[in-house]
Amino acid sequence: MTRTESLRVQRYLREKFGNETFLVKERRPSDGTAEVLIGEEFMGVVYRDEDEGEVSFAFHMTILDMDLPEMS
Repeated sequence: MTRTESLRVQRYLREKFGNETFLVKERRPSDGTAEVLIGEEFMGVVYRDEDEGEVSFAFHMTILDMDLPEMS
């Protein structure tokens, strides 16, 4: 994932979720992925995919059961 692509994804996430603290950092060495953070907290990974000339990005976020609020 290039720096330009990670900045475009970052802008998209900030606008989509109304949160200016999203940060998308490409990994070095580049493996087609970037880390997604809110502030300094790791939230997930964005994967770049190219198929027949079309580029897409998939955001994967794992939520641990122990992090979920209890339902009363």
